Amino acid sequence: MRPKIGITLGDPAGIGYEITAKALSKLKDKSNADFILVGNKNQFLKVLKILNLEPTDILRSIDFIEIPGQDIEFGKVQREAGRISLESVKLGVELAMKNEIDALVTAPINKEAWKLAGSKHIDHTTLLQDLTNSSKSITIFEVKKLRIYFLTRHIPFSKIVSEVTKDKIIRGIFEADLSLKLLGVNNGKIAVAALNPHAGEDGLLGREEIDEIKPAIEEARTKYDIEVYGPFPADSVFYMAARGNYDIVISLYHDQGHIAAKMYDFRRTVSLTLGLPFLRTSVDHGTAFDIAGKGIADETSMVEAIKKAVKYAVKYKENYSRYYKDTNGNI
Repeated sequence: MRPKIGITLGDPAGIGYEITAKALSKLKDKSNADFILVGNKNQFLKVLKILNLEPTDILRSIDFIEIPGQDIEFGKVQREAGRISLESVKLGVELAMKNEIDALVTAPINKEAWKLAGSKHIDHTTLLQDLTNSSKSITIFEVKKLRIYFLTRHIPFSKIVSEVTKDKIIRGIFEADLSLKLLGVNNGKIAVAALNPHAGEDGLLGREEIDEIKPAIEEARTKYDIEVYGPFPADSVFYMAARGNYDIVISLYHDQGHIAAKMYDFRRTVSLTLGLPFLRTSVDHGTAFDIAGKGIADETSMVEAIKKAVKYAVKYKENYSRYYKDTNGNI
């Protein structure tokens, strides 16, 4: 089946329009997919001119859904830019919920611009959950063979230890396993990263591995029959997974997994949002206002985000229908 991929172009003052144009110039004739762009067409045409790309070459056989608006200046936070990018995402979700697209790729937005535009949401994830009535979403990173699930994300470092509990790790293992199934990886192997250096050295460097992490892994294996292993020292587990020994790694905190992915291949790291009725993929960088409008932005992450959407879109929708009873998170 040839999937239909929606791409929201992000904040028109940033690099989203540019990296999308560059990515499509590389992919559209080589990818077994149809594309629908959502954004401000005048800004997109302005970007194509900067890049010396012919509109007929890029937009040939690609649908463009216009979000009308005033002229936008590159590299500045603007209310109008926030409104355009916000409306782009809302329309992209509407298309997905109507099954007019099979997956959604999102270019970066600016949180401050969304706030100026009157949004109560300052990021894609919470907006997507609200618009789809999904009680929870799951974010994983994928770069080449390496996949990473995050047990905790945006919390102060001082609070991480209190969040690394047996119950929460079991839930994390369950969600990591579900993530693999949604992507079509059945009977996947899960590795859990340790919290302390050398996985605690049998309690010498910390007891979290003994008291919380190992019991969670053992219960997940015996009670839920999930193939999960660890905890492994964080300085080696991501390397082992990148070699193909494991299908996903559970990172216990934000930087533990982010550093591993971005040191492995910064430009090809892609964020996947699961648990919604459709797959959402995204670049893992921001609007880069400092280089917006200069034609020098690197499109590699957008190329990879589009490739992941094409690869998983149809399979994800089939598996979502299989594993989710409704959008309230009931499995």
